[in-house]
Amino acid sequence: MLSLEQIELLLLVAAVVAMLARRLKVPYNIGLVIAGIGLALIPITPRIELTKTLIFTAFLPPLIFEAAIHLPWRELKRELPVVLTLATLGVLLAAVATAAGMHFLIRWPWPTAAVFGVLIAATDPVSVIATFKEIKVTGRVRLLVEAESLFNDCTAAVAYTIILGLAAGESIGVFGALKALVLVVLGAIVCGALVAGAVILLAGATDDHLVEVTFTIVAAYGSFLLAEHFQLSGVLATLTAGLIVGNVGHASIFSQSHEAIEDFWEYAAFFTNSLIFLLIGIRVALQSFKAFIISVLAAILLVITSRAIAIYPCCLIFWRSRLQVAPRHQHILFWGGLRGALGLALALGLPGDLPARQEVIAVSFAVVAFSILVQGLTITPLMRRWGELPAAGANREA
Repeated sequence: MLSLEQIELLLLVAAVVAMLARRLKVPYNIGLVIAGIGLALIPITPRIELTKTLIFTAFLPPLIFEAAIHLPWRELKRELPVVLTLATLGVLLAAVATAAGMHFLIRWPWPTAAVFGVLIAATDPVSVIATFKEIKVTGRVRLLVEAESLFNDCTAAVAYTIILGLAAGESIGVFGALKALVLVVLGAIVCGALVAGAVILLAGATDDHLVEVTFTIVAAYGSFLLAEHFQLSGVLATLTAGLIVGNVGHASIFSQSHEAIEDFWEYAAFFTNSLIFLLIGIRVALQSFKAFIISVLAAILLVITSRAIAIYPCCLIFWRSRLQVAPRHQHILFWGGLRGALGLALALGLPGDLPARQEVIAVSFAVVAFSILVQGLTITPLMRRWGELPAAGANREA
């Protein structure tokens, strides 16, 4: 875990980067990654490790919860068929395409290629939400992109577990895989609903805004840890808790503390994003890619191609329906599907006996670095070109 001195140093750097990024009109999270790379190249910078435990137990719960409490259920419910199609069928299509490409082009063993395909297939809610919040995207396209990034983790996490089991020699049939999927999804939703319900009931007994803010923290971490304890999806549990607190709690129990809760979670997202993107930059700088350059280039090309395979055919399903996705929105879903901390956490958590484990980790970091730096830097001008952002930079409904 991070020491207090390391957190102080990273926050100081983050504050300076925030000021410079706004002056230079560079997305804040991209500035943090670049700053992290620079920090790693300074000899006196203390060694700071980015681990799966740190990402899962410290960073993901507050970021997922903060995004979820701002998702309007009425609008999300209307778009749910599109979101779920992209988050399930889309992720599976992307995973299969990437795995097949790495197996046939780079000659990775099937277990290694399959694990990589699954862990890199889902877009990362941390990177996606941070980028879209920074460039102030509004309307349907933001809802689709953010909701998909939040939901598709569940598919990736379940598939990741199943693939690892197969790689370890376990016998899991189609029925077993479907059973695991249903148990993980339903169990996570129940965990999130139970924690959120308990928190709302307790919050109803007080009008102290500090206590109510504390209850929302309990909801964020409690739902995640409870689900992970039962080997369920912590992200889906926290997403469920956030949706309930944000749509049920804010409308009744938390109505008097709405502003305090909003302010707290806005800063919590800033704090967590600052640390996670700086640490990604530091780790990218320290990671050696030279020995795996062919694998890196192939993986970047395959991940981009597989994202197209996931988006355009899935959106075609809703052609000529009330849920039809406009071509420009499909392009944004394609290029705005950034990879980030989630894929890195899964890569860092790979078992030590997996063939080519170090190569998978290196390639995963390279794909994430390309995604954040190249796609993240170009998504704003592309969205302006597609008419989703006004030329003057003012907000406009998508």
